[in-house]
Amino acid sequence: MTATDLTLRNARPSGSEPVDILVRDGRIAEIRPAGTAPASGEVVDVAGRTIGPGLWDAHVHMTQWVIQRRRIDLTETASAADVLAAVRRAVDTDAPLTDGFLMGYGFRDGLWTQPATLAALEATESDVPVVLVSGDLHCAWMNTRAARRLGLDLDASGVIAEAPWIEALQRIDQHSGLAAHAYRDAADAAARRGVVGVVEFENTDNLGEWSERIADGATSLRIEAAAWPDRLESVIAAGLRTGDAIDPAGLLTMGRLKVVVDGSLNTRTAWCWDPYPGVDPSSAHACGVESVSVDELRRLLERARGAGIEAAVHAIGDRANTEVLDTFEALGMRGIIEHAQLVREQDFARFASLGLIASVQPEHAMDDRDVADRHWSGRTGRAFAFGSLHRAGVGLRLGSDAPVSPLDPWQAIASATSRSRDGRDAWHPEQRLPLDVALAASVRTSIAVGQPADLVITDLDPFDADAERLRSMPVAATLLGGRFTWRAF
Repeated sequence: MTATDLTLRNARPSGSEPVDILVRDGRIAEIRPAGTAPASGEVVDVAGRTIGPGLWDAHVHMTQWVIQRRRIDLTETASAADVLAAVRRAVDTDAPLTDGFLMGYGFRDGLWTQPATLAALEATESDVPVVLVSGDLHCAWMNTRAARRLGLDLDASGVIAEAPWIEALQRIDQHSGLAAHAYRDAADAAARRGVVGVVEFENTDNLGEWSERIADGATSLRIEAAAWPDRLESVIAAGLRTGDAIDPAGLLTMGRLKVVVDGSLNTRTAWCWDPYPGVDPSSAHACGVESVSVDELRRLLERARGAGIEAAVHAIGDRANTEVLDTFEALGMRGIIEHAQLVREQDFARFASLGLIASVQPEHAMDDRDVADRHWSGRTGRAFAFGSLHRAGVGLRLGSDAPVSPLDPWQAIASATSRSRDGRDAWHPEQRLPLDVALAASVRTSIAVGQPADLVITDLDPFDADAERLRSMPVAATLLGGRFTWRAF
């Protein structure tokens, strides 16, 4: 991973004339008009292709992204019957197990006309432990054998959600048997899409595990690794602060404390001011779930702040976002709110005045538009409201929440700027982002002297591309600290 000198000739920043870029020690050392820079080190003719800062995905769960390929694919299912048919096919074809579990991933039950039931899953498969993970990762449909093995109690739905499920998923993943090459392959695949870094939010020992993966050759990405509350004290004891480099090459850095305050839209556990349709308003969770109490959130943020650790707080429903904003304001503390999917009108300006960043996932708006129209009826003008956040002056970061959406920033950029996918009309087009804003929310550097040479070279200028071409942007090369992690020319 030793950086060497590199000269990129005839590279064209968007909207500019071609230039030569000289890279030394992993950083941009000089930028000159094309053809005028002296050769230094390896010389690569970019041939007029577009060059820009390398892309970041601001929210991933890498183990879930890697492991989904070993699970029954449920992403195209549209009903409980579809899911059960997929399970039946997997059993009939002896699909591989994960530590004895038959795992599936990707169902979304927010629009199902018939709900999941334990009886239906038991009738389909009762001998093998079956765990079917929802597309948003916030719940799972499982049979009795799986629940017993995980020490969980099922009701008639067979569905386990939020904290008990997230803890169980962590235990399953610890025995998933993923080899080091699986992470190398995933990192290399991201590099082929122009990605130079990700923010890792997996609920595990991210610092320790990524240190091992990097040592084993997963060196195509920078990793900003979060810590969940159960690891906060160990991180503090180690003297780590947000931004600290963990490995000598600077590929792994200490990220933020991740706190999950509520659930999700598809699971109908996002914490809202209004009850979900069809739910008894007097029931305990009619408006969603408060996963971590406001008092506990404040305690955690105060503890982290005192140790130099910044915070990233998951808040999806409008009640959750209000409560998190109140907490940051009371503490006089800046941070990131992850998702911010439903926000009260009066809270957009508060995001900006408090200096908070909204880390959003534009593909979720396309995945969930119909679910939002049903379960947040009358409020979708302020759902996935990227435009409102931007107009209020809020700093944005774009991500995927992979595997909930693909780890591909070009897809996020396309959805953010078009509010459309699969040929459908734009959904709340007033919430579209300008392309320059979406691109800026997907990078950490710029094409300037002194900046890290984390670069992406594309065969097409993004400003000359429509939404579909953005979504499939042809990436010719990616560089991380001045070394190629992907090159097609």
